[in-house]
Amino acid sequence: MIGMRWMATAAAFAALVSMPLPAAAPDLERGEKALAAGDFDTAMSAFEAALEATPDDMQAGSQYRQAVMRRSIKLKPKEGNTADFDKEIAFFEKLVAKNPTAPNAYLNYGFSYVDKIPAAGSITQVILANTALTQFSKSIELKPTWIALYTRGNSYLYWPKIFGRAQLGVTDLEKAYAMQKGQGKKSYYVRVYISLGDGYWKTDNLDKAKAIWTEGAAMFPDSKGLKDRLAKAGDADALKEYIDNVLDPNKRVDTDLRELWAQ
Repeated sequence: MIGMRWMATAAAFAALVSMPLPAAAPDLERGEKALAAGDFDTAMSAFEAALEATPDDMQAGSQYRQAVMRRSIKLKPKEGNTADFDKEIAFFEKLVAKNPTAPNAYLNYGFSYVDKIPAAGSITQVILANTALTQFSKSIELKPTWIALYTRGNSYLYWPKIFGRAQLGVTDLEKAYAMQKGQGKKSYYVRVYISLGDGYWKTDNLDKAKAIWTEGAAMFPDSKGLKDRLAKAGDADALKEYIDNVLDPNKRVDTDLRELWAQ
């Protein structure tokens, strides 16, 4: 559920998607092996050590969160227990306090609140979502990367229309869209085509929504999300039901960032 000064440079985006593994990678490797083996406690400990050494490492932060979430869901099937996420949140809070210029640390800090949302009650969900947005905004202030802009923009779309946050989401997503144009084809770019269209729809501009979904479908013809939206675009009620279901704040959001470094 989940203006800023803008510098849409190719260099900023390239730095994000070509991020190398940190030089001191043993803890990261140990964490990855433990995570793959389902040894979540060892994985969490290893990723924490990796982050202590390299606080802004996107991979270590994201995988740490995945270990916490998978451990929680294993202990309490479906969405996990809210208390299981508190240690992770406290860790990121200390990490950004020690490293206040680390944009990726703030990004993963925000995601740690998003990961907790499905396990929480409705009132707490609003508080968690607002806190996540604060951390995403801090990340963007430090470095307006594609992933941070997409993340905050998409997060705004989960708020009910009455809050008027959809236009804020459109603004962020348009910046992410401008950043990815001319940068080749990355599988995760499809997310902006989907979300930006949802933002246009949520701000009552169906024509622009259909246009951006159509553009995205030309680049990503196998995208089920784009195909489903375009198939329902002629039926206002069906499209509303579909997007409302997609943007249901009670459903877990995929916050796994591995797609960024896998490519």
